[in-house]
Amino acid sequence: MEAIPLLTLKRLPQYLEALNRLQEADLKMVPATKIAKSTGVHMTQVRKDLAYTGVVGTPKIGHNVDELIQAIEQCLNWNDISSCFLVGVGQLGKALMGYSELSKKGLRIIAAFDSNPDLAGTYYQGIQIHSMAKLSNLLSRLHIHIGILTVPAEVAQEIADDMIAGGIIAIWNFTPARLHVPEHVIVENIDMSSSLAVLSRRVAESLHQSNS
Repeated sequence: MEAIPLLTLKRLPQYLEALNRLQEADLKMVPATKIAKSTGVHMTQVRKDLAYTGVVGTPKIGHNVDELIQAIEQCLNWNDISSCFLVGVGQLGKALMGYSELSKKGLRIIAAFDSNPDLAGTYYQGIQIHSMAKLSNLLSRLHIHIGILTVPAEVAQEIADDMIAGGIIAIWNFTPARLHVPEHVIVENIDMSSSLAVLSRRVAESLHQSNS
């Protein structure tokens, strides 16, 4: 399987959103220029990114919308739903458990885990919550390879280690902790603190300029 550059992977969902809107409007063919305009990505870059899908467009006409949607979903592995475990059933964890778009993007949370004994054996959004003591056993039994981490930063590394020992090879890390993992383990960090810092600073700069 050909490796796709990280920035291309991050742009493909933008194209997919634009294509879905075009599909809803019953558009059958779309040129790269229209996708570029819808996403704000330069047309040359759009063409380079779409080349990774293997779909060849028709000169002066463009790409078949349905075919391109299928190809992008296949590139992103969104048409093959992967089961995963979530650890940390706080407000963020619950938000992810209730986020129906995840399954549309190829990810299905089939079990959650938390250190709060009052949550063990309960359900949220149809997903059963287990005690942390059951994590290793269920990982080995169900052969889960993806874990979502929504725990306090101070325990993130310890739980990540337990996940990896149980067979997890990819961690979606929503904690501010920087995890130390073996080379074969994939970690995708979602650093909301950094994003919020950028947002807050940009707001302050904008307000300062407006008042100058």
